[in-house]
Amino acid sequence: MLRIPGVRVVEVVRVAPTRRGGTVGNFSPTAPRLARQVFGVASGKGGVGKSTVTTNLAAALALEGLWVGVLDADVYGFSIARMMGVRERPEVHEGRIVPARRDGVQVVTMGMLVGPEEAVVWRGPMLHKALRTFLHEVAWEDLDVLLLDLPPGTGDVALTVAQELPYAEWLVVTTPQPAAVEVALRAGRMAEKVNLKLAGVVENLSWYRPTPDGPVLYPFGEGGGQEAAARLAVPLLAQIPLDPAVRECADRGEPVVWAEPDREVSRRFRELARVVVPREAAQRR
Repeated sequence: MLRIPGVRVVEVVRVAPTRRGGTVGNFSPTAPRLARQVFGVASGKGGVGKSTVTTNLAAALALEGLWVGVLDADVYGFSIARMMGVRERPEVHEGRIVPARRDGVQVVTMGMLVGPEEAVVWRGPMLHKALRTFLHEVAWEDLDVLLLDLPPGTGDVALTVAQELPYAEWLVVTTPQPAAVEVALRAGRMAEKVNLKLAGVVENLSWYRPTPDGPVLYPFGEGGGQEAAARLAVPLLAQIPLDPAVRECADRGEPVVWAEPDREVSRRFRELARVVVPREAAQRR
């Protein structure tokens, strides 16, 4: 771990075995809350736009006047640093990592510790330790909302988050096609198994309109988000259109919600923010 740029000290902690068979979601019942609301943004597979939803939802929540944090829990496939435009090495104050800041959003990601082309090659115990560091050794500043960009699937990271943050809620991201819906359902079922609350489903890439007055096209089919929400018995929170501006803005390191607020896709993300955290709760203190 010391070979990774930015990592100068490694603490080796021996953990006593824990009894199996307990409720995973109750692993850390006394852990202090990191924010008033914590959402894990999950999906069953990659490529559905989970990180896009995370960054733009964070940007939209900040526009609502909330103190927002983003934790890139996708340690192996981190992308939040590029999409949020944060590359500076993190500072450490009194033994705690100081998050990067971007227009009011606090960000912590492996992308601040390693280069964009460097691979993180860790086994499960190291991954668990890194996540616990990001969760509990970061100087988050009085957050209203913390968003965790989770890796695809239902593996170690999702279980660690469930153990460490039993009060977190899951936002399940899918696209309309059946293959994406099937694996999104697995992410939702995993949350149920570990007693996490499912906040709802977000359908990304729902439709595409080539021109402002042109027809609406459905390149990935229709109805997947509704089906996933119905089968999980949760609300369909938003349907986000396919818009090339989302990718273009992310490549520049700026969420489309900030860069082009008048676009339909930006309005949809603002609506999602108001559903996830209603206006009466969106008051910065």
